[in-house]
Amino acid sequence: MARILSVVRSLAFYAAFYGGSVPLVLVAVAMVPFGEGPLRAVVRGWSRWHRLCLRLAGVRVRAEGAAPDRPVLLAYKHESFFEAIDLPCQLAFPAVFAKAELMRIPLWGRVSARYGNVAVERGEGAKALRAMRAAALERAKQGRPLVIFPEGTRVPHGARPPLQSGFAGLYKLLGLPVVPVAVNSGPVYHRRWKVPGTITLRYGEEIPPGLPREEVEARVHAAINALNP
Repeated sequence: MARILSVVRSLAFYAAFYGGSVPLVLVAVAMVPFGEGPLRAVVRGWSRWHRLCLRLAGVRVRAEGAAPDRPVLLAYKHESFFEAIDLPCQLAFPAVFAKAELMRIPLWGRVSARYGNVAVERGEGAKALRAMRAAALERAKQGRPLVIFPEGTRVPHGARPPLQSGFAGLYKLLGLPVVPVAVNSGPVYHRRWKVPGTITLRYGEEIPPGLPREEVEARVHAAINALNP
């Protein structure tokens, strides 16, 4: 019975979330010419809609610690799509480092670029790195928090892969403090049929800029894995 109930609740979640997402995405595309303000409101509304729909699946979200509301580099554990969708609920106008390929997706890429996400051009050399740094610093000057997934991709709950080398380089180039964020969404969210439970977000201790690479990587790695078994 528990399995059947999870399936029914998951179907209700999918129907509500994706049914609501279609008109919201169309509205977001329509808002692109009108600047960041209206687009920001639509994106935040979509993220809040996702949170609301999660209740249909029996999923709750709990935060431990306070989310920063100033320019810092937030390093997130990445176990499911939950982290990316939920960011506008957690943070005030976050700018996310996203793969350049995603920014080229029709409609979505246009919305993402107008929202102010930062394209990551892997393997494109120094020119692309300078452009990425300039874009990130511009977002920071606007008072926006920056978000990166330092493991590079989604990983199963319990996995502790090393951080991608690009994280330390970005940390050095930006000169911003880092706030690591542990997330345990995998067991609840990253599956076809959602499992009722609680997703915890744990904002770690702020790490100052200017530390040696080995130290900052070790501290971030330990903090983002704090909710792993």
